[in-house]
Amino acid sequence: MGEMSMFPLGSVLFPATPLMLRLFEPRYLTMLGRLLERENPEFGVVLIERGSEVGGGEQRSTIGTVARIVKVDAAAEAMYLVAVGDSRFEVARWLDDDPHPMAEVVALPPLEWDEALAPLRAEAEAIVRRVAARVASTGDPEIADVRWDADAPISDDPVESSWQLAAIAPLGELDRQKLLRSTTLGGLLRRLIDLTLEVDEITSPSTPDRP
Repeated sequence: MGEMSMFPLGSVLFPATPLMLRLFEPRYLTMLGRLLERENPEFGVVLIERGSEVGGGEQRSTIGTVARIVKVDAAAEAMYLVAVGDSRFEVARWLDDDPHPMAEVVALPPLEWDEALAPLRAEAEAIVRRVAARVASTGDPEIADVRWDADAPISDDPVESSWQLAAIAPLGELDRQKLLRSTTLGGLLRRLIDLTLEVDEITSPSTPDRP
């Protein structure tokens, strides 16, 4: 992949999922202007593991996702863009900000589908949708992060839909980052099930002991 413009965020971007950003910092407005000069504008998104999205100096993850820009709107105080997660990458080396973050990145291989995984993918979907719906019904954002509707439609492509289920699951960002690091689709689905069931156990109302 070579050198890539980078946008560290406080959230994980998965492949085949949307990203909406409001850009107002001068460094990222400069980045956007440069990207829009290209035929296929894209940038890298990595999780901020410690620190803030604004001002720089944050601690960044080394595994991220390419964001492909599909729409840009201008407003008086900011620029708004819509992008879609594409392939994953690993940061080989961070470069000097110019003025925005830059890095040398290496592409990670895409996860591969095997029909033998169909029952596991179906199980993951059932668990993720059930737990996401229950957590969302509490109406308490402190319980867990519900980013998508539990019944949100997903792709017919089994690999894309697996990543989208990871986005639907009511997980914290560090758990999402664990999923993003998956090296096999089976590993992604198994870890997704385990992490979602952990949330289910932690957030389920306790049953009072009978006398």
